[in-house]
Amino acid sequence: MPGNLTFEALKTRVSSGEIDTVLVCITDMQGRLMGKRFHAQHFVDTAFEETHCCNYLLATDIEMYTVEGYAATSWSGGYGDYVMKPDLASLRLTPWLEGTVMVMCDVLDHHTHEEVPHSPRAMLKKVVGLFAEKGLTPIAATELEFFLFEKSFDDMRKSGFRDLEPISGYNEDYHILQTTKEEDVMRPLRNGLYGAGIPVENTKGEAETGQEELNIKYAPAMDTAENHTIAKHAVKEIAWAKGRSASFLAKWRSDKVGSSSHVHQSLFDKKGNNVFCDDKGDYGMSETMCHYLAGLIKYAPDYTYFLAPYINSYKRFQKGTFAPTKTVWSVDNRTAGFRLCGEHTKALRVECRIGGSDLNPYLALAAQLAAGLRGIEEKLPLDPPTTGDVYEAKRAREIPHTLREARETMRKSKFLRETFSDAVVDHYARAAEWEVEEFDRAVTDYEIARGFERA
Repeated sequence: MPGNLTFEALKTRVSSGEIDTVLVCITDMQGRLMGKRFHAQHFVDTAFEETHCCNYLLATDIEMYTVEGYAATSWSGGYGDYVMKPDLASLRLTPWLEGTVMVMCDVLDHHTHEEVPHSPRAMLKKVVGLFAEKGLTPIAATELEFFLFEKSFDDMRKSGFRDLEPISGYNEDYHILQTTKEEDVMRPLRNGLYGAGIPVENTKGEAETGQEELNIKYAPAMDTAENHTIAKHAVKEIAWAKGRSASFLAKWRSDKVGSSSHVHQSLFDKKGNNVFCDDKGDYGMSETMCHYLAGLIKYAPDYTYFLAPYINSYKRFQKGTFAPTKTVWSVDNRTAGFRLCGEHTKALRVECRIGGSDLNPYLALAAQLAAGLRGIEEKLPLDPPTTGDVYEAKRAREIPHTLREARETMRKSKFLRETFSDAVVDHYARAAEWEVEEFDRAVTDYEIARGFERA
């Protein structure tokens, strides 16, 4: 993976005292960075080869609770170790943390040293490898949307996450004056990420109070997933350093627009040509692109869980909010689940608009690329584009409305099981099931306010 620091350059900077800390990280099921902080000298001496972590890191919920029911690890299995194998090509500076660099790791079985199949990084590598066998490279970009809030994470937590106040008081979509007021967070974010070797294009205000968008340059799919993960982490760290907080919750308030993570994608051949392009095709689309898009659409219900992994994720899918509710495609139409962008240009691509800001980019990309590949292999025909307000398209197939529905669709998916294995699908089905179980046990503010007196 393309970092911006060689191992030899790291050794030099460690010797000079410029670098004293190395963050050694994996990505967990929730898309978060987990790992250790090494003294830099120890890392360059020995730990660059490998280190270890508890195998529960790929079997906990968002609270780090040790969930029962996983075949991969459990109390009865003793919660042993995984190997964290640093990918030295991913070494990068982290300018927002003094004297610190970061490296990403593959997650290996402690006994066999084979990649753990349900590791998000391994799942995406597997699908990218399937495309490589066909001489193709998936290229992608994700849009990161999030909300900035006035107070810090600690202040929010101590107040029970009540009286949340966004950093602005009005819709700031493309708004230069309001975003100027937010530059104490957004400017160091852009510059810090760029200094970390992440090709940031821009930030902008989004279509709600306090809502931001960060855009990173189109890149090979593995790089895109890594860039997204590090950028999301940096947003939170830099906001914290400025006494603010940032949330990637898909829907933080019922009367506010939710936050998405749109995924743009296309395929390039070994010569660097976009194989989605064909001047003779409708809208400039090649036959390959038509099959790929048809696969995305056909299997969208199967992989919706990987785009919307929590109970809250499904609160975002509401008419008139720019969050899609139908699995159809359209030409440059933001009401559809899939939008054709760049028609009749070399930048031709498809944008999946289903995913929320809470997705894990490795899993989201792995699932979508696998669906597109299946569409190519099955030579699926592509229906004509849907026009107009897709929210009103009566015949269009609906996106799963709840996590329960998405979990069942994923669990029964022959396509996902053939691509990733029964064990991997069962692992993530258990993760989804646990989220539902936890929510079913909760007593919400809504229930108390609605029924405390009147029930």
